[in-house]
Amino acid sequence: MANRECSVFMKLAVLSVFVVTVTGGCNSAGSEASSHGGTTTATGGSSSASGGTTAAGGSSIASGGTTGSVGNSGAAQFWIAVASSSDGTKLVAAGNPGYIYTSSNSGATWTQTAAPQQVWWSVASSSDGTKFVAAGTEGYIYTSADSGLTWTQTGTEQHWWSVASSSDGTKLVAAEFTGGNPGYVYTSSNSGATWSQTTAPQQDWMSVASSSDGTKLVAAGNPGYIYTSSNSGATWSQTTAPQQDWTSVASSSDGTKLVAAGNPGYIYTSSNSGTTWTQTTAPTAPQQGWTSVASSSDGAKLVAVGDVDIWTSSDSGATWSQTTAPQQDWMSVASSSDGTKLVAVGGGTTGILYTSSDSGATWTQR
Repeated sequence: MANRECSVFMKLAVLSVFVVTVTGGCNSAGSEASSHGGTTTATGGSSSASGGTTAAGGSSIASGGTTGSVGNSGAAQFWIAVASSSDGTKLVAAGNPGYIYTSSNSGATWTQTAAPQQVWWSVASSSDGTKFVAAGTEGYIYTSADSGLTWTQTGTEQHWWSVASSSDGTKLVAAEFTGGNPGYVYTSSNSGATWSQTTAPQQDWMSVASSSDGTKLVAAGNPGYIYTSSNSGATWSQTTAPQQDWTSVASSSDGTKLVAAGNPGYIYTSSNSGTTWTQTTAPTAPQQGWTSVASSSDGAKLVAVGDVDIWTSSDSGATWSQTTAPQQDWMSVASSSDGTKLVAVGGGTTGILYTSSDSGATWTQR
């Protein structure tokens, strides 16, 4: 199976109640650094006015679970999403299907929380790692205000695919992916107590990201376009980033520098809040199919994972280098504010979770 087919299958097969694992058939990527290149795309598109219904919250769940490793010798589950506090100390990771685990020591040890088992797809964290938000397909959005000790069910049961949070955890954004029945983008201004449907156009939304203050948002569809908002989701504008199967977007703290990746597709960057986009020469299918990207606070250090390797950039995407992380079906990656501490998770029959404390130069399996 080609890399592109393998990654797309892995990424979308989880729409079902169970996970189908692809074993083998994905080729290796090269190890050379990629130089800057590609075309620059001018902005465009229409704006959408805000609106929609508001959903209320639900019941709370007390914490529980055991502490230990989550690697191959620990909790074996298909890891799908991971998020990090600003300093990279507090981490949260979710399985698909599976449970939510947290770490307070940069991934050295992990504790299973009492968040219910479901088909999780996305997690996000406040800057201090106190407030978490997690969402899954065929499930609800859950929030925690105490670093994962307790969780509260919010919103309605929908095919939630991606969530993002402001630095203080007050402003949240969530998106639907239904695999053929286009979904909506929702926002919350009270840490998930209530949610409002925006009028960002209906499409299969794959990924959302937020600036530190929650004012500037970016959302990408699969297949579809990239939209941005500069007023916390009240209105949205379609950029002229090309239509492709976008899988992940990330934002600098001020919302000025953006990075977006597709599978199959390329990695694009923007240095002006999405007004223009530049295609980088990070490898693409069949060499690599991208599944997740993350950014440092200043947008200088980027990390991207895919169905084969992990790549990093220290110059806002101008050049890229393959790291020494093992070749795996990587699904999600997160970064500390300074881009030094990284955490990456992936699938397989036992799941994989690696951390780096030197911007991806070396990696440790957890």
